[in-house]
Amino acid sequence: MLRPSLILCLAALGMAPGTEDTKSAFETDPKGWTDLLVRGGKELDNWTRGPIPPTGRLNAQNQWSIEKAMGYLVCEGDKGHEWLRFDKEYGDCVFHVEFRYTPVETGKKSYNSGIYIRNSADAKVWHQAQIGGGNGGFLFGESPQGDKLGRFNLSKEAKNRVKPAGEWNTVEVTAKGKDIMLWVNGAVTCTWHDCNVQRGFVGLEAEGYRIEFRNVLVKEL
Repeated sequence: MLRPSLILCLAALGMAPGTEDTKSAFETDPKGWTDLLVRGGKELDNWTRGPIPPTGRLNAQNQWSIEKAMGYLVCEGDKGHEWLRFDKEYGDCVFHVEFRYTPVETGKKSYNSGIYIRNSADAKVWHQAQIGGGNGGFLFGESPQGDKLGRFNLSKEAKNRVKPAGEWNTVEVTAKGKDIMLWVNGAVTCTWHDCNVQRGFVGLEAEGYRIEFRNVLVKEL
């Protein structure tokens, strides 16, 4: 059962809990959003790469760039497991991301990436929306539970709404108090109620596949 505070948040965003084919928060109210890819200055100068796991080694070569013609953020996916962190902490917010994978002609086709919210700067604490090519659409991560980090995984509770590789997907991750909610392509797929981290970083994951991102937006609540 969703908490009353989250129900009020969903209502404010135009999302009814437990219903299909709801509009995204961005569609419902396009005002008040910050485009994280349009910041001025040097390309991606407000973003920082970090290794996954945090104790790993970061590849010296960058696999992230802005595609000039369309303005997409492109991850080539060929230089190791890492994440791209936007260099501002957010508390209660909605993180809106649109993505599509470049289809793989041969070899492994599992596709893998993630969208982060309220992470620590080093990603030892992480809350991820799992996104694949035609699979995923659930929340999991490692977050403080008492005096240590605990793993949570909502894969068995979530309904998959992720489209196949080559098609655009829209994902929104909403953090409100202790609740983190995931909305994918028209519906809320799952909600986690036990987030004890009140502020953190948003980011995107590179995990071996070429992926394009557009409309990478955040709205503070």
